[in-house]
Amino acid sequence: MTKTSSTQRRLLMALLGAVCTTSALPVWAQSTGNNTVKLIVGYAPGGPVDSSARVFAPVLSRELGQPVIVENRPGAGGAVAGNTVVKSAANSLEIFYAASPTMTISPHVLKAMAFDPLKDMTPLATILSYANVLVINQNQPFKTLPELVAFGRANPGKLAYGSAGMGASNHLSGELFARRAGITMTHVPYKGNAPAMTDVMGGQIQMMFDIVGGAKAHIDSGKVRPLAVTSKERNPALPQLPSMTELGIRDYDVGGWYGLYGPLGMNAEFSQKITSATARALQDPELNKRWVDQGYVIWNAKPADLADRMRREHALWAEVTKGMTFE
Repeated sequence: MTKTSSTQRRLLMALLGAVCTTSALPVWAQSTGNNTVKLIVGYAPGGPVDSSARVFAPVLSRELGQPVIVENRPGAGGAVAGNTVVKSAANSLEIFYAASPTMTISPHVLKAMAFDPLKDMTPLATILSYANVLVINQNQPFKTLPELVAFGRANPGKLAYGSAGMGASNHLSGELFARRAGITMTHVPYKGNAPAMTDVMGGQIQMMFDIVGGAKAHIDSGKVRPLAVTSKERNPALPQLPSMTELGIRDYDVGGWYGLYGPLGMNAEFSQKITSATARALQDPELNKRWVDQGYVIWNAKPADLADRMRREHALWAEVTKGMTFE
């Protein structure tokens, strides 16, 4: 055998060995390997969901040992992105970076919701919890939550609150508050939180519920007055501010969250890999500080906890939206 043919034989054997080794791997490992994982976000770049995903992606990448990128597929309150993941293969590398309104509110307010969050996805990991904060224009006759409730009871329909639109989480936060407080309020929908907040500061409307991270700068600058947070516990970014429950609004625990979901029937081994890597990522001190400073609460729990919370809040918003009309 010549030297050249001997070299060729060794190369051929090496190639055959590599093929055999790859074929022996599980299908999910062959398809995932060191390939890029996509976090599918249902909102446009620059918003709170997208921003949190982009902070999270490099830390998750480090823990997974493979690239992680964010891909935006906005539309229908996040439902377009969710449907993309629902339709993906069980060994897909597309993971839904979901905001809770898509999973718990949209099924009750969107006529064209193409999937059932309770049945069509695999819960993988919890990420964050967040609360809304009730803020009012500084020049109102009421300065506290009890005074606002008293004003509302004495002046039915004269309280107006803004939201990011019909069916938005802060719209329904206001609807639930009115029911629990025994008052009536006029809802004024806007095309986003920012214009609603502008009108609160300008006095065109008296109040709104806004995510803590979005409202904090306006609170700190004195442009609006905060009255209460909507979570059961106080928020670490506003520790001096009481919760609705503390101030006597019973059965009022309204918040949101971000979580990871895969397609139904996702490979159990790869699913566990995502779950474990996320739990490690959420222990990163720099990531923790950045999110907590923005008013978020790190939610490092089990996939079963994510599924349970989704079911509870899905049922809550089914009750609140019953009989309501959404366009």
